[in-house]
Amino acid sequence: MSQPKKETSMELEGSEAAPLMAVELIVEFTTLSNASHDRLNKAAAYAEAKVPLYLLIDRFAPAGPAVTLCGEPEGDVHRVLSSVKSGEDIHLPAPFDLTLETSAFPVG
Repeated sequence: MSQPKKETSMELEGSEAAPLMAVELIVEFTTLSNASHDRLNKAAAYAEAKVPLYLLIDRFAPAGPAVTLCGEPEGDVHRVLSSVKSGEDIHLPAPFDLTLETSAFPVG
């Protein structure tokens, strides 16, 4: 007898839960203490959950503050769709189809 598929969910503001399969985009802002975790562990978990887009605002990237959009999850890997230096614009594809001005994002 097969086991029912466990539904993966994430907590939202107000302690509500939403199934990750309903999420179109996850946005993370790194802090000094979690930057490596966000770049590796969280990105892998979101890819495994098939979250279509992952936007990482990485204030502590090795080459300087950057904004990276990942998508097309396969296994535990997202493909980098676009990466810009903090302060440059980045485009989010459908279903959003909009350009974000990253100059207002916190740096350092």
